[in-house]
Amino acid sequence: MNQNSLPSKSFLFICITAFLSVLGIGIIIPVIPFIVESYMKGATNAHVALIVGLLTSVYSLFQFIAAPGLGALSDKYGRRPILLICLVGSAIGYLLFGIGGSLAVLFIGRIIDGLTGGDISTIFAYIADVTKPEERGKMFGIVGAVVGIGFMIGPTIGGMMSLISVSAPFYLAAVVTLANAVFGYFVLPESLSKEHRMSDFTLHHLNPFQQLQTVLSNVTIRTVLFVGFFYFLPFSQLQGIGGVYTKDMLHWTAVNIGFYFLLIGIVDIVTQGFLSGKLLAKFGEYKLILAGLAITGVAYLGTASIMVFHSSLFACINVTIYAFGSGLIEPALGSLVSRSAGPKEQGRVAGANQSLQSITRITGPILAVYLYSIVPNAPYISCALLSALAFAFVISKKNTILKVIGS
Repeated sequence: MNQNSLPSKSFLFICITAFLSVLGIGIIIPVIPFIVESYMKGATNAHVALIVGLLTSVYSLFQFIAAPGLGALSDKYGRRPILLICLVGSAIGYLLFGIGGSLAVLFIGRIIDGLTGGDISTIFAYIADVTKPEERGKMFGIVGAVVGIGFMIGPTIGGMMSLISVSAPFYLAAVVTLANAVFGYFVLPESLSKEHRMSDFTLHHLNPFQQLQTVLSNVTIRTVLFVGFFYFLPFSQLQGIGGVYTKDMLHWTAVNIGFYFLLIGIVDIVTQGFLSGKLLAKFGEYKLILAGLAITGVAYLGTASIMVFHSSLFACINVTIYAFGSGLIEPALGSLVSRSAGPKEQGRVAGANQSLQSITRITGPILAVYLYSIVPNAPYISCALLSALAFAFVISKKNTILKVIGS
């Protein structure tokens, strides 16, 4: 398939797949504190928060293990088969989580979903295959808006369906994901031409540490990926502790938490779908990343103050500010990562990027849980400090980033 030749049905499949990937994460956010509580009668808030954090982290741990290998496999065998395999695996993971029965089964479901959770990196590699470099930011923005819809609808579905059964959302996610795999089987063409495929594939490409080391040995790519690492580390703390924090500080139910994340999704959709493409064209990736980091840092500090004010309105204002900043950063980061890699490296670099994000989602929730056990708003203070560190890092690497943009 040539660049800039993405068929409408294929793009629909890509968008649905991105949507479902985030939907599965979002469904869990409002209900997981209550699911865990149902298996831990009499446990303290800190103990429940620990298990919630571990369930979040174990998914990312196994995603880290699998993502570079999946990226390399997509460079060797093409994007299409890897995407379809990932979807089937996710459907199985959702089904097991819905069946439940014990904490052990919940962990197994998350492990399976994590092992086949390389679909987002493969999606970005697919888009990079079929679009010109200068148009990728816009395409990533559209996909980012779709991800925002998933992030919006996922918690809402999880919260609303918890009124019926906490398992129902997972059964729905399993069915829809499997249906999308069937849809993709019939409509998705291969994007990676044979002349652009990796020819020297060996088993070491399945080693996440070896694969990550190989990609990070390139100084330019390493700089670009570390920018994303410093953004996603505080974001992962928000994902890991957000439901518990609002439940304990504001006495919210799963439905309240679902609508809280609905607000994030709405703002994210508007920003990425309607603003980020125009802003990228006008200001470029470098300035948008700096602006987004500053805005999210302020929002983290505001969220930390909820512990003092106990105001639901204030919580919603701060999360709106956060979602706007996040909507600026993510398309710019996606464009920057794709620009740093050549045609034969898109899958591996996207896989390495997802692995670094997985590391943040392994460590972030655990760090958040530890800080939460000391002072409930400490994770958000930590997030603000990390955002400031990321801001300083981007400024220090200005020349490298501008070189990537200009290449």
